[in-house]
Amino acid sequence: MFDLRPVAYVISLLVAILGLTMLLPMLVDIAEGRGAWPVFAQSAIITVMSGALVAMACANSVPDRLSIQQTFLLTTGVWVALPIFGALPFVLGATEARFVDALFEAMSGLTTTGSTVFTGLEELPKGILLWRGLLQWLGGIGVIVVAMVFLPALRVGGMQVFRSEAFETMGKILPRATQIASSISTIYVTLTLVCALAYIVTGMNAFDASVHALTTVSTGGFSNYDASFGKFSGSAEYVASVFMLLAALPFVRYVQMVNGNQRAIFRDSQVRTFFGIIFVLVAVMVFVLLRTFPHHPEQAVREALFNITSIISGTGYASVDYMLWGPFPIALFFFIGLIGGCAGSTACSVKVFRYQLLFAAIAIQLRKIRNPHGIFTMRYEGRPVGEDVLSSVISFFVFFVVTLGVISVALGMTGLDFITAISGAATALANVGPGLGDQIGPSGTFQGLNDPAKWLLIIAMLLGRLELLVVYAILTVQFWRG
Repeated sequence: MFDLRPVAYVISLLVAILGLTMLLPMLVDIAEGRGAWPVFAQSAIITVMSGALVAMACANSVPDRLSIQQTFLLTTGVWVALPIFGALPFVLGATEARFVDALFEAMSGLTTTGSTVFTGLEELPKGILLWRGLLQWLGGIGVIVVAMVFLPALRVGGMQVFRSEAFETMGKILPRATQIASSISTIYVTLTLVCALAYIVTGMNAFDASVHALTTVSTGGFSNYDASFGKFSGSAEYVASVFMLLAALPFVRYVQMVNGNQRAIFRDSQVRTFFGIIFVLVAVMVFVLLRTFPHHPEQAVREALFNITSIISGTGYASVDYMLWGPFPIALFFFIGLIGGCAGSTACSVKVFRYQLLFAAIAIQLRKIRNPHGIFTMRYEGRPVGEDVLSSVISFFVFFVVTLGVISVALGMTGLDFITAISGAATALANVGPGLGDQIGPSGTFQGLNDPAKWLLIIAMLLGRLELLVVYAILTVQFWRG
């Protein structure tokens, strides 16, 4: 049996740090003067003390490197423990949420899914609204570290193709995570500050601009209003679209640009493909809106750009109820949510590079059929793609489709209708946010779902954020025997 203390040590440190961040919304509640601040004081004490006590108990067992089993457990354990403690302010605070609802909201926040079970957001204390934004912002930077450190090292979902991109210190997981986190933190914070300032310029007040900047750069999608981004219009939608796109690009490219390689981001094939997909989808949607609805051309471009960018990046904002746009746009929104952004970004879902590798593999097979004796080598970014990478990508697609089907059927067994079940499973597994239909669509919430459905969606959000295979691996007997 391998030693669990190093895993518990790192997780408990992160729990304690999460507790310290609760002091910020506490200060906001004190400034607001509604008497809601004790909620965060109590939550912070519980969280910090719990994390600190476990960390002290395990402090003498931290090695220079983690085993493969410990790394799998650490990656999964962080995304299980943090939402549990992150749910405390929702249970103790003005929302007075039941545990399942509080955990749903916290898991949705930290996985940057953006689905919500809360209504009447305008009436909540500002501390709660800020906490929702902070959960997504912290989850966003966590997603980048997981994607750039742990998934390549664990050879999950084809992410090992990015092992040699930068920050290469093979085998030393903890030092590598620290190095990457410090390198991207400045960029992440800078993007957030610039986004907040841009929102203020468009007319948002400072609080709304700050919270929406947190949830835009993290591609999370929590808003301070029940109408989501429908509260704002015009220039704010363009600002949001720009920063959602920036957040969906590989952050390692920003690091390379800061270090002098100014063309790094434009040389990335997945970035070029991502922008090409956005351009085609927006053009198609603008054509549909102008042909079907009495839209002004500028309005059509703005609404198409904003909502398509929001869904494909996994942000999940909605500026309009696109369920009213007709069957074709609804179907299109469902499928673009399964595309996602670039690897190493805060974006969610399958990711563009996996589709590139999948279609490249299909092209190779077609060429082999035409020329059975030919020798063909699949390449990505000019480098040969190994069989292990291709196998990982194919495995990911298989597990994704099978998991989507199983969760959809399970949701249907809880009593949900077909559209709600399949779109709910897809939006949770892809960490997108809104589903389809009147209940969980862009104008609805997940509040009315039954408890079994909410638990299934919580599990789906966790699976999707950790690229499925990380969680599945620790459920096997061979993992615990290893």
